[in-house]
Amino acid sequence: MTRTASKALFLALAMALGALPTSSEALSPAIPDETLIRQLIDQQTRAWNDHDATAWSKDFAPDADFVNIVGTVFSGRAEIEKRHAGIFASIFKTSQSRVTVRRLVFVGPDVAVVDMDHEVTGHSGLPPGVQNTDESGVLRTRMKYVLRKSDGKWQIVSGQNTDVKPAPKSPKK
Repeated sequence: MTRTASKALFLALAMALGALPTSSEALSPAIPDETLIRQLIDQQTRAWNDHDATAWSKDFAPDADFVNIVGTVFSGRAEIEKRHAGIFASIFKTSQSRVTVRRLVFVGPDVAVVDMDHEVTGHSGLPPGVQNTDESGVLRTRMKYVLRKSDGKWQIVSGQNTDVKPAPKSPKK
């Protein structure tokens, strides 16, 4: 038996016995959920830096809730997108964000919680009651997302953004 014939016979036997996947989809390993979620966060960060509200909002579930930095609740992806289009056209139109995932926890096979630190620079102003976290002009926030996997796709179902207040000044002696 030739070497090529031996390989063909081995592959045929392995497939018949179920030892090898039979579809091209099964041949490529699935991307781990943590990687998919981190990619979602990276894409959202790029969308912020491009000031693209549609791309920034695309991974929110249609019925998601989002609490912004001043405590206003946006209900649904459409409202989240509309409100972000407004800030990208005004005070955050020249901003840049750097996002660090601080913690990613799976609370079930289809639910994850992500805690992130955001550093936003280049903004032209801030909402009332919000101030830069330090004298360098950096706004630091803490973002928390709850994500749900549905039909193989991760979506943000709830988000909360909280600004990090500047450290209090030391009392004068």
